[in-house]
Amino acid sequence: MTDQPDLTLRVADVADASSLAALSMEVWVGTYLREGVSGFFADYALAELTAAQFETHLANPQEHFIVSQNRVGIDGYIRISRGSPGPVPGCSDVEITTLYVQPRHHGRGIGTALLRAALAHCAEERVARVWLASNAENTPAKAFYLSQGFERIGETQFVIDDQSYLNDVFARRCLS
Repeated sequence: MTDQPDLTLRVADVADASSLAALSMEVWVGTYLREGVSGFFADYALAELTAAQFETHLANPQEHFIVSQNRVGIDGYIRISRGSPGPVPGCSDVEITTLYVQPRHHGRGIGTALLRAALAHCAEERVARVWLASNAENTPAKAFYLSQGFERIGETQFVIDDQSYLNDVFARRCLS
């Protein structure tokens, strides 16, 4: 599963909110702000990736978070959201909203383990199909999802205020 013998996957709880916020900030800024940090993106990240926002998400019964925890703390998580209709035909209303692993832990199987746990959760919940969106320029993420049995089924836009960014939409069956 992973090359980390001390890795544990578990369901997140409200006590994880600040860790999830910090991890999200690290991954989001490192992935998407490659040319510098503008006030526009800083304002978005500081408003959306907060402990308070994660407390709200964690309290929502339509949301399910699984975290990867090593002996020190959380190094990755996956968020599954029910009631999130897809933007293109072929999507269900269950989305893998986020899959983040700290960059220094990439290549250790954490993302694969989290994705497998999420798909198992969806199967247990009788979810036939799950979808996700990935930034169209995030080549490593897109290659990862394709290698995990997802298929590209369309495009959508990720919108921040009046600006939009192309995303590819992927889907995969959870039940055989």
